[in-house]
Amino acid sequence: MSAFDSSVGESSVGESSVNDSAADAVVEHPRPPRREFKARGSFVTRCVHCQLPVLNCLCPYQVKAESHAQVWLLTHPLEHFKPTNTGRLIRDVITTTQVFTWYRVAPDAQLAALLKDPRYAPFVIFPDDQPDYADRVVGIESVHAAKAQARLPVFIILDGTWRQARRMFRKSAYLDALPVLPLKTERETRYRLRKPASKAHLCTAEVAIELLRQGGDTVAAEVLDDYFEVFNDSYAASRLHHKIDPPTAAMRRLAKQRAGDSEPGHPGAHRGA
Repeated sequence: MSAFDSSVGESSVGESSVNDSAADAVVEHPRPPRREFKARGSFVTRCVHCQLPVLNCLCPYQVKAESHAQVWLLTHPLEHFKPTNTGRLIRDVITTTQVFTWYRVAPDAQLAALLKDPRYAPFVIFPDDQPDYADRVVGIESVHAAKAQARLPVFIILDGTWRQARRMFRKSAYLDALPVLPLKTERETRYRLRKPASKAHLCTAEVAIELLRQGGDTVAAEVLDDYFEVFNDSYAASRLHHKIDPPTAAMRRLAKQRAGDSEPGHPGAHRGA
């Protein structure tokens, strides 16, 4: 089952934030997007940290999680300014997440160096629907094999609309030697901020959740899944100027774990609420 969203604007491989997150991307990369994202909701007063409307701030529910596998987002320049981005949720939760801006002419220098680092076992996340790269396609067992070899699996997610992701995959010669890992899942999208072409088309965060879960990082996947659910519900409610009260089950779980993690030596429990 395909996990990639072909809808316009959001896809299984991307979205982004507005202010601080976008500013971070501009600082890290020398060629920022040509213009700021402006659409309905672009003038809403937002939290300077989580970028959600202050009515339903996400900050009280942000919990850090560790995973053996890493996620590297290769993000289209125009995605950095989209407030409905879910790629940034991955970076909020998974501490080792890295974000690189994609440019057609030259790869990000840091990314190029990391791809040569033998400590990592990178996989490009992309459907196996074309025969010309069939020899590069691998299954999730390759991720487990990399872990057995004491290498760090890396999920490289192309962060953009489906059309942009196709172009990024085809125009990035520095990715041509990497194995292609298609996500196989029965999960249906719960993303509510844009209408996908199919329920099988997952947004960026959902792709990462399923990859982490299948790769064995189940606790990190659960934390990210709850955080995504809170973002999804909070953003949708804010569009209707509605304050979520009382907190949802996912909110309670994250708040409980956040409180537990603030206590020295406390492991924090998840899914217990």
